[in-house]
Amino acid sequence: MNLKSIPSFDRPREKMAIYGPSSLSDAELLAIVLQSGFKDESALVLGQKVASFFESGLQGLSSVTVEELTSIKGIGLAKACQVSAAIELGKRVCKSQKKLIGQVKSPKMVADYFLVELKHENKEKFIVVFLNTKNIITSYEVISVGSLSASIVHPREVFNRAIKRSAASIILVHNHPSGKIDPSKEDHQITERLCKVAEIIGIKILDHLIVSGENYYSFKEMDLI
Repeated sequence: MNLKSIPSFDRPREKMAIYGPSSLSDAELLAIVLQSGFKDESALVLGQKVASFFESGLQGLSSVTVEELTSIKGIGLAKACQVSAAIELGKRVCKSQKKLIGQVKSPKMVADYFLVELKHENKEKFIVVFLNTKNIITSYEVISVGSLSASIVHPREVFNRAIKRSAASIILVHNHPSGKIDPSKEDHQITERLCKVAEIIGIKILDHLIVSGENYYSFKEMDLI
């Protein structure tokens, strides 16, 4: 398929100019990012190849590397960087639309933020959110990266940082890249261990949230904290 053979009103750029970007398919949007095709393949065909590169579609494309993109015939370093840059810009726009500020009034408020923040992560991240005496968030920090275990998420690392920030309470957050939000045996063990230390130190754990995909699990809402 050659773009010149497509009626002008159906070409990606012209279509976007008339109907807006939401009217374009994933392949058409990628064709605009790619700008040009390869030999006998138009930018649209190349866009279709990139869009179908992963079985999971755009979800898989969200974590694609430049090296993976260049493995597609017709995608050189320049085009791979163009696609990668467009994906990163999309991620940053999503993150900038949500701010983790203000007084915490529900688990959903914190979960909604981290559902966006951790959506494209393919590794587990354990995060501690710090709050003052009025339950207002002051900051948060990634404590560990990788599958959770008692050795990775140590009470010393968690409460050391909480004390340095003069936190009155904390909220624990971690993601499940698998898509499942149910807590594992390790999740329960770590939560129980940290809660015991929290009682001794005097810094309250308000909740432990697990986020994955579009859903979250709250230990508080399940009366486990």
